[in-house]
Order: sequence, then structure tokens, then C-alpha cells
Amino acid sequence: MSDTNQPAARERIELEDIGSNPSPEQTIGSLIARRLSRRAALRGLMGSAAGLTFADQLLASATPAAAQAPAPAASPSSLGFREIAHQLTERDAVPEGYEIQPVIRWGDAVLPDAPAFDPQRQSAAAQATQFGYNNDFIEFFPLPRGSRSGTHGLLAVNHEYTDPHLMFPGLTDEEAARQKPTREQALTEMAAHGMSVVEIRRENGRWAPVRESRLNRRITAETPIRISGPAAGHPRLRTQADPSGRQVLGTLNNCAGGSTPWGTVLTAEENFNQYFGGAAAETGAQAAAYKRYGIVAKAGYGWGQHVGRFNLDIEPNEPNRFGWIVEYDPYDPDSVPVKRTALGRFKHEGCTYAISADGRVVFYSGDDERFDYVYKFVTARPWNPNDPAANRDLMDEGTLYVARFLDDGRMEWLPLVHGQGPLTEANGFASQADVLIETRRAADLLKATPMDRPEDVQPNPANGRVYAMLTNNTRRKPEQVDRINPRPSNAHGHVIEMIPPGAGTDRVDHAATEGRWEIFLIAGRPGVDAGAQYHQGTSAEGWLSCPDNCAFDAKGRIWIATDGAPGTSKVADGLYAADTSGPGRGLTKLFYQAPTGAEVCGPCFTPDDETVFLSIQHPGDDKGSNFASPSTRWPDFNPAMPPRPSVIAITRKGGGVIGS
Repeated sequence: MSDTNQPAARERIELEDIGSNPSPEQTIGSLIARRLSRRAALRGLMGSAAGLTFADQLLASATPAAAQAPAPAASPSSLGFREIAHQLTERDAVPEGYEIQPVIRWGDAVLPDAPAFDPQRQSAAAQATQFGYNNDFIEFFPLPRGSRSGTHGLLAVNHEYTDPHLMFPGLTDEEAARQKPTREQALTEMAAHGMSVVEIRRENGRWAPVRESRLNRRITAETPIRISGPAAGHPRLRTQADPSGRQVLGTLNNCAGGSTPWGTVLTAEENFNQYFGGAAAETGAQAAAYKRYGIVAKAGYGWGQHVGRFNLDIEPNEPNRFGWIVEYDPYDPDSVPVKRTALGRFKHEGCTYAISADGRVVFYSGDDERFDYVYKFVTARPWNPNDPAANRDLMDEGTLYVARFLDDGRMEWLPLVHGQGPLTEANGFASQADVLIETRRAADLLKATPMDRPEDVQPNPANGRVYAMLTNNTRRKPEQVDRINPRPSNAHGHVIEMIPPGAGTDRVDHAATEGRWEIFLIAGRPGVDAGAQYHQGTSAEGWLSCPDNCAFDAKGRIWIATDGAPGTSKVADGLYAADTSGPGRGLTKLFYQAPTGAEVCGPCFTPDDETVFLSIQHPGDDKGSNFASPSTRWPDFNPAMPPRPSVIAITRKGGGVIGS
């Protein structure tokens, strides 16, 4: 979840993105300053693949809008849609020739025995069978397994968090709704977290769930989950309910995610800190470790009043059981999800893979907090495409790395391995399990590069580059301002490319410990927000703010979902697309705009590129909105229904490839 600038969300964000790195090293902003002059920055934005031929096409926002050169008559972009205008209304919008189809909404049936959704009479039992709240990550798994179907498959969807003031009748104050839930409300919120797996089919151009599918599934905050890898069984993962330290109830704050080449889901636990509270946060034996993860005495949610495991004074180890990557098989509704501790514990935003030249699998992830880090995990051995069983525990053995970005455009991946460098018992790390439980502190000691809230980190299969969405960092200090990033706080974020050896060839070495980096774009409104930089051909509708998630189509074009468009700009969050190479590199075009108060996340294409799915999260979450009086009643526009987070499908009328 991103740091939205919508006024109603500011207090909530303070706990989610508490900024817990006490002494960050050189920030990415200062590296940009030292690496590049203004002219060199323009070259970096174009990328080595494009060369310098197009450097003069770049647009720097330091130039007043009125003085900017006009866009070329013929756009160099390969994207064929006519982009829409920025808007901030109760409805959403797509380009002419496209249509929006709601696929599944909060409260819709997932399991066969689910009751009809009644927002006035919600219960935990009902919610555990229905589609959860605030859907985020989406992955499409074709049916049958192993096929490339674009019309029949499973949607695996995360449910990140809840907004009780928008969920329940009679609640008008957001703070009170979070802090003082009834027991049934707290249990209902717990059931609204987790994940849904829903079989869907496209017939006659329309997507719809298969209601009675045996593959449909709900995973909630109370689903039993196995703990595996180096930290499994560690004393700091043991509780009264689980003295073995090997089984935990549920998964929380599942933001972005990913998949594996062997066809399983990876869901990332992000802002888990906000669910736990108690005096032990400040006075307990683990107070310093809690602080580094943003765990404070006053929890963001009041669940601990009713469920003891969320109270640190009752279960001081329970938070250590969250902040992991969780794997499960979407094709097997009886499979037990697994928390893979070898990938480290932090506020994971996504977990996406690339296969290195030697067959090992590399998983990339961001730690979504101001001044935190970018990571990758490299499996110890190659995956076996012919033996799924051989890959079952592949993610339990390997090396976790954290990124250091150098000012000359190089980057290093630093291994987080017990016994190496400062990761020793003298510094409080008695084993690899300790390194993984306190991944952030280990990365601090290695002097990784603090970043501007790294969210989605995605490899582009078309060019081998890895794109990191740096959503924003409004706490950047004035002394970190420079010519390429000339703003005292990075309110709008930027996108960087990490370039492993062999990128652009069929032998990309994602497992390498060195590489290069470049800037793809710097977000904000050209001519208004200092430092914003795009392709010169970007229109007045193509600028974006707060890049959050991304996806790539079959042509390698990037599709960027945003979260945090400032309300003062009268622009809702949206989905933007751009070429990643050629003359249209970095020329962003607005494809979809969300209803007011909503965040756009989870972009996901079907294998045939004829559908893009989006998660529309917290519609109507504007200042003063509540269940009875929301700023929009999207997507139903029914006076009897509150706004409902939903997964939508965007298709071309009459069929065809998205964006062509």
C-alpha cells in the first residue's frame, strides 16, 4: 500500500510508513546528484538501449510550461489508444473503444455456501466465504494448468487491509472505528484480510466468476500457515499457541505479490506493524527490534482488545511471525500456505521472479518505507521445469541480497549471510535466522542504499531490466536536494531501472552481484513540480504521481499504477503506459482513471494481452467520507450499497490486444 496524499488517509499512513530507519546512508537522491549532471541525467532517462539520439526529446519540468516545445505531430509512442483526460469524479474512465467490466466486488460470493452480501448485517462467518476488502495484487493462472488460455483461469487476489468507517454502518469517525471495534467487527475485519482465489471465465466478451468452482478459496487472518526456512522454529517465533514456532494463524496486510515459474502464488506481507500494540513496544525485551519495524504501543487496529495474539503484552513474539513472503498453490484449494523465511522479514511490496542464465530463480522485492531498501533472493539451485516436486521447497535455500547504488551508475548486491562482515554474534546475530528476523537491521549494518519507498520491483522479460517503483519520500531533507532532483521532498516519486549483466540478450545474469542503474522517469507535473522529467512528447494528460505497481505486456511496455495523486491537483489515481525502448521510451500515456478516493493497483494481463485486470482499492476514501455518506458509491451506484473495492477487467470493445 502506498503513501496516498488523500487527506482522509494521512493519519493511517503515519503508522503504515512510520519511517523507522534511524540513520539512513546516502539516499538515492544524493546518488543521483553525484552521478549525473543535468545533461547526463537526460541521457540516463533515455537509457543506453536508446542511445543519445533521443536525449533532446526529454522534458524537464524546470522549464515553464508555456515555454516547452510542442509535442511532435506524430507521437513516437507505440501505444495506439487515445489517452483520456485527467479527472477526479465519482466514476472511472477508459479510452474510447475500451470498456470496464467489474469482475468481483467486496462481499461477492467466493465459496459455494457464501450468503448474499448484506452490508447492514455483516459477520465474520459470512465474510470468510466472501470476497475480502481492499483487493491489491492480482495474478491470473490459466486453466487448465500449464495452458496459455486468455479466457479461462484463476484470479489470485490479495486483500490488504480494512477501512471500518467505510465498511460498517453507524461509524463516522475513522480513528474511533479503527481503535474501538466491537468483537464481531474485529473478527469480520480479520476475515476480510488475506487472499481470494476465484475461477473466472470470459464468454461472449464478458468476464464472470464460476460460482460453484471447487477451486475457489479464501485465506484469512486465521488460516493455518506453515513456517519454513532458516527461521522456522526459532525461539523468537514461538508463542503460547504455537510452542514449535512452525505454524501461524493467517497472513496480514498482503499488498503486492508475485508468482513462481512452477505456478504458485507469492503474497507479500507489508505493513504488518499496525496490527500489534501494547506497553511492551516501549518497555519489552524486543523494544528496539519493534521500533525498527514501526511497531508502537498504540496499534493502528484495535483487534488486540478482543484477540490476545495482537497484544504484545500477551504474545511478544507474534509480530515476528509476520512480514514474510507466503507461497501457496492456487490450483489446490487444500494446499497449506507456507511462509518462506529465507526471503527475509520486512515490509515486502511484491515478490517477482526472473530466471537467471544458469537456471537459478531470482526474486525481487522492495521494502515499502521511506529510507528502506531493495532486495533480491537467489535460489541455491536451478529450478526444474520437468519436475514440479523438485521445486516445492526451492525458496528455502539460497542467498538474500540488499542493493547498494553507487554514484557512478554501478550497483552492488550485498549478501545478507550470517558470519559475513558485520552480521556476527557480536552484533546480535547468532544465526542466519536472526539475520532474517531482523533483516532491516542487518541491511543497515551493510550500508545498503536507503530509497524513496521502494514498492513494486518487476523484471521486464523483454529487455532483462528490472524496474523499481519509488513511490515518494516527503521526508527528504533540504540538503539532499540537487539539480536532477531539485525538490526538498520527493512528493511524487520516480522509477529506476536496474540493469543486470547480459540485459538485452538471452543470457541475463540476474544472479550477478553487480550491475548498473539508470532513471526511467521522475514523476510529478511538468512545469509545476520541480524535477519532473519525462519524454518530451508527453502530453498534459500523461504526467503521473506516486508510481506504485507495474506490469509489462508482451511487447515489454510498462504499465504503471499510481497511489497518492495529490487531491489538490484534481487528479485521481490511474494506470499509465509507456514504451521502455525506442523513440517512445518514457512517453507515458493515461489509460485508466479511478473514481475519487481510490487507489489503482495489481495490474495483470492475460496471456493473450486482451484483458488487463486492475484492483480498485478504497473507493470513496476522501476526507469526511463514511459508510452512510461516501464521496462515491462506485461500482454499484446503489443507495443501499457503500463503495466496494473491486477487481475490474478492461477489454477492447469487440476484442483485441490492449494498447495496440
